Parts: sequence; structure tokens; C-alpha cells
Amino acid sequence: MAEVASSATLCEAYAGAARVVDAVQRGDRLNDALIKVDRSLSGAPERAAVRDLAHVALRGYGLVHELVAALAHRPPSDPLLLALLYVCLADLRHRRAKAFVAVDQAVRATRLLDLHPATGLVNAVLRNYVRRADDVEARATSTDRGRWCHPQWWIDLLRASHPRQWQEICEAGNTHPPLTLRINMRRTSMDEARNSLDAAGIAHEQIGPSAIRLVKPLPISQIPGFGAGLMSVQDLGAQFAATWLDVRPGQRVLDACAAPGGKTGHILERTECDLLALDNDAARCARVAENLDRLGLHALVRCGDATQPQQWWDGQLFDRVLLDAPCSASGIARRHPDIKWHRRSADLGQYARVQTDLLRALWPVLKPGGKLLYATCSVFPVENDERIDVFLREQPQARRLELPDGHAGQLLPDAFHDGFFYALLEKR
Repeated sequence: MAEVASSATLCEAYAGAARVVDAVQRGDRLNDALIKVDRSLSGAPERAAVRDLAHVALRGYGLVHELVAALAHRPPSDPLLLALLYVCLADLRHRRAKAFVAVDQAVRATRLLDLHPATGLVNAVLRNYVRRADDVEARATSTDRGRWCHPQWWIDLLRASHPRQWQEICEAGNTHPPLTLRINMRRTSMDEARNSLDAAGIAHEQIGPSAIRLVKPLPISQIPGFGAGLMSVQDLGAQFAATWLDVRPGQRVLDACAAPGGKTGHILERTECDLLALDNDAARCARVAENLDRLGLHALVRCGDATQPQQWWDGQLFDRVLLDAPCSASGIARRHPDIKWHRRSADLGQYARVQTDLLRALWPVLKPGGKLLYATCSVFPVENDERIDVFLREQPQARRLELPDGHAGQLLPDAFHDGFFYALLEKR
């Protein structure tokens, strides 16, 4: 957990993280909840601590939910009080604060949250956990929800679709994600980037042609060269997109669903091309433009619906199309742990329909002999291979190509990258 300056700030961090988790329970996105709570905090250490506590609690939400059920004779009905218990139990489990300090600060946080009548309950539940940790952990992890910290429908689907790897996928989804940098080879070199990190005392390792993984994640403000556009934060799995799209100099390229622009920037860092970056949200388009400006790159950024080419297409065919399709984001749940608890199984069918609509709409804008790279950050086949199989049956002009170096289309989350899916299609 991010260090806090004193026990008083730990108390404030517990209260702030409880507000965040409570907002997520009520349907807010985690990032939105964090922004709201950040405004009420006294300084950067508290904001960092709240962010870390909230992420840890939500990654382990299934387990701490079961722990409260095991520890409290009658679990409280107040969502904010439950959120505070979840945060504090998650912190106790990870041994990030001495037990007596954590319990004391949790009780103080109860008062900060105007939950004065619950101070005795919070004290009793947390002290009960400290006394009986092994016993209650065993009880809590006897259920799938408690053991794997994912919704039951999610676990069942992984069991069915990835029978040999489903446990590893769940475990990876509950870990802290790696922080990987993509080096902008137009402005620096791998050796220069590594030397600057060494000079700053930042431990790291090279894990790809333009990828460096930091041993310990840091705020981007502490990464030398980030502000000057020498590097970007991008997961290794996401970095495969620009490579596998195989853009040649001077080609006409469409990056559909481009925001926030990570893959757009990588394509342009690798190759001089005529690129249209498309997204259907004006604010997200602005982010694409900002990211390209920081990197010293240029593309035509346009707001438009990729399923309606008549709104934005000038009639000139593209040599390459990158379709980074909207999806469940099940492969990046460790970065956005609220996803696990907000998604419903019915959502997958809705995503699948949008993904098929996008493939059908964008295929006509691709030249004969051109390539379309379909990408998602999902591990569910209904959004991945099944969508490609349906499209190939419909479209006789399409054929699926092998990915370079024998890579499988489905990347499962591990210590080096998140979960992604890629399928490379060629137009005959």
C-alpha cells in the first residue's frame, strides 16, 4: 500500500477508501468514484493510500464479503459501513498495518464517516478477525466467490471456456498489474531510455522490443522522459497490436475505436502512414489528440460512430484497419476491479452484437489485399473466436491469417501482460 504519513492519515485513508467502495457498490465506475473522493482529501499521500486501499478491497471483494458474513452475527445492512469493513479487512489480510493500529484507525474512520453507533461493531468484527484469522479465512474461501474473488457466473464461464487455465486466470485477475512502458523510438532509443531509468534509480527489465516493465509501479510524474513524450504507459499485450497490424510506410490506416490513443501512437511511432483515429466520444477524441501531441505525432482525429461509415468515411479504401472493439474488459479486470462486480452475464451478448456490427460495417472500407486486426481485452470466447467464426462464415472474402511467431490469438493475463485477443483477417 502507498505509505501514509501518520496514523491520522491512515484513518482518513480508510474513510476515503470506504467512500470509494461504497460508490462502486452503488454503480459508480471506480475511476469516477476516486476522482470525487480525491477532492475531499488533504494531500497526495492520502490520495495514493485511498487509491491503493480501494483497489485491494475491490480485487478481493468476494473474499471480504464472505469474511464479514463469517465474522458478524448479523452483517450490517448499511452499504457504507460494509464498505469500511471490506477496506479494513482487506488491509488487515495483507498485513499492511499492525493489527492494533489498523483496528484503532478503523474505529476512528467510523466516526469520520458519521457512523458513530457502529464503532463497537467495527471494533468487534476486526478484533474477531485478528483472533480467528485462520478459521474465518478457511470458512470464507470454502465458497467459489470467496476463494476466487470473482462473480459466480464469471467463474463458471471461465471453467467452461478455459478448463485448464481458469484458476490461473482468476488468480491473475486478483493481483496488482505490472506497469509497462512503451519507448517512443522516434524520440529516443531503448538504451537511452534504460540509462535514464537507471540514473533515476528505477529498477526495471526489458520485456519486448519497445517494452520495459518497472519492478515497482510509480506515478508517471516520477518517470523520466514521460512528459517529454519519450515513453508511454502501455501493457505488453496491447503493444502487440501495432506490430501485428503490419503497417507499411505510406499506407492508409484506420484506427477504429481509437481512444485513448495508445495503439494509435504506437502505430505512428513505428511507421510513417496516413492514419485516421476514430472514436464516438468527443472527450475521448480530445484525449487521443493530447496523447499524440505529447509524443510529437500526427493523425487525423475524428469523432464518429464506427458502425456508420457514411458519417465519416471519404470513400477512399484503407490498407489496414485496427478494430479495438468495445468488450467486457474481462482481461484487464485487475486494473479495473470494479468491472468484475458491475458486469452481468447478459452484457456479453450485447457486446457480441456490437462487435459483429463493427466487423460488418468496417469490412467494406478495407482494400482487397488489406488486413484488419480485430482486438479485444477480453478472455471470453463469445467476444473473441466465436465472433470471428461468425464473421468468416458470413464473409467469403475474408480469411484468417496466422499471427507472427506462432502466437495464439488469446493472450491470458500473467505476470507480463493483461488478457487480450487478436485475430488478423485479410481481404481476398
